[in-house]
Amino acid sequence: MKMLVLLAAVATLSAAPLGAGSAGSIGIVAAENFYGDIARQVGGAAVKVEDILSNPDQDPHLFEPSPSVARAISAARIVVYNGIGYDPWMDKLLGASKASGRKVIVVAELVGRKGGDNPHIWYDPTTMPLLARALAAELIAADPAHQGEYRGRLERFGQSMQPVQARIAALRGRVAGVPVTATEPVFGDMFAALGLQVRNLRLQLAVMNNTEPGASDVAAFETDLRTRQVRLLVYNSQATDPIAARMRTLATASHIPVVGVTETEPAGKTYQDWMLGELDAIDHALSD
Repeated sequence: MKMLVLLAAVATLSAAPLGAGSAGSIGIVAAENFYGDIARQVGGAAVKVEDILSNPDQDPHLFEPSPSVARAISAARIVVYNGIGYDPWMDKLLGASKASGRKVIVVAELVGRKGGDNPHIWYDPTTMPLLARALAAELIAADPAHQGEYRGRLERFGQSMQPVQARIAALRGRVAGVPVTATEPVFGDMFAALGLQVRNLRLQLAVMNNTEPGASDVAAFETDLRTRQVRLLVYNSQATDPIAARMRTLATASHIPVVGVTETEPAGKTYQDWMLGELDAIDHALSD
């Protein structure tokens, strides 16, 4: 009912001119703050970015948009969101607020993902460079007079990602094939980039989809932990349930390192800092 009321309000909004930010800047709304971070890095002072999901202590799956979110989307020149069911409220808000001049970037489409795939695509090392290029293209189209500046910031962004890519390559060379597990597949794409052998995928999917895992899947997960068949447990520090909490407790009792990852970029960090910090935590855990 709350979403229906909000959609009705969106449909009657008197939107500001598209692209209205501050002092003539290009208005960008990012559903997730890590996408907003990339927009700031590429757009610089020419953009005014508003992030919707930005609290690392909030479960993003429980988010409900407010009228202020709807107003921001209705006025934005560029909207960026994850897609493939991760932020379904964005589809509804965009559908209720038509704007012919607005450009929408669905990140999942950039990386060729479809419904049913792991939606945590920001942990795929190929995602942000693709998004940065897409944003630069949209900004150049909107503001061709400053295309040299956008191209320069895009190039600097690519250079700033090199330490992350080098860290992944170095870590992969050391840990590829190591068996690990997780309470849900938030870190799945980074696991793949590191070449780690991920176990207990069925239980992870059940936790992610908020469904009851099968008894045999729970038993297999517990056996892996009790018998130390895995060397690491990764958990989602923003969202938990009784099964995930139980597995963390069992991993600790079995002296298996536990690393928390988030679905929101921490305050005061860039995307690059965030990824390097989590890679350092994985490296440290697998070095024990």
